[in-house]
Amino acid sequence: MFDKFGEMSSYKEINTLAENLFNEGDLKNLKEMAKENGIPGDFVELYLSGDIMELCDAETAAYGKIDVEVKELKLKGIMEDWLEYLRVQISDNDLLARRVRMKDKNLKGCIAALLKWSFKNQVPVDKEILKAAEVTAGKVTLGIPNMGKAKEIIRNYYLGGEKE
Repeated sequence: MFDKFGEMSSYKEINTLAENLFNEGDLKNLKEMAKENGIPGDFVELYLSGDIMELCDAETAAYGKIDVEVKELKLKGIMEDWLEYLRVQISDNDLLARRVRMKDKNLKGCIAALLKWSFKNQVPVDKEILKAAEVTAGKVTLGIPNMGKAKEIIRNYYLGGEKE
């Protein structure tokens, strides 16, 4: 995933490397580093032309990391919704955006935290619902967090006890 340049733990680290590569005239590696970190090509072009002073900010770096990680995870269904909850929270919370970029946090761990909660909080599905769904199995349980709980789990995973 972060094979050539390694996983960077902050947008500042990305910007420092981008500046060094730019100053060395190594535009090829600058573009590769940006791509490896999920930084959009148009940001690279704006940076190279001098239209923006830094390659990315905390939010862009967080989205980039998420975009790189999601390619390997192939999320489906409710997990795609959880990803969107995370994206919205990144745009609303600078601290969360910075924490998403940290090396000890990743989308896989976040989804795992949501699944752990889901397995621990399963409840029986009403028999009438099972009948309407034409489910003939005996007991069926389900444990998917509602939107508010999912957002809370996401924040707790990335922020722990830190205040927003």
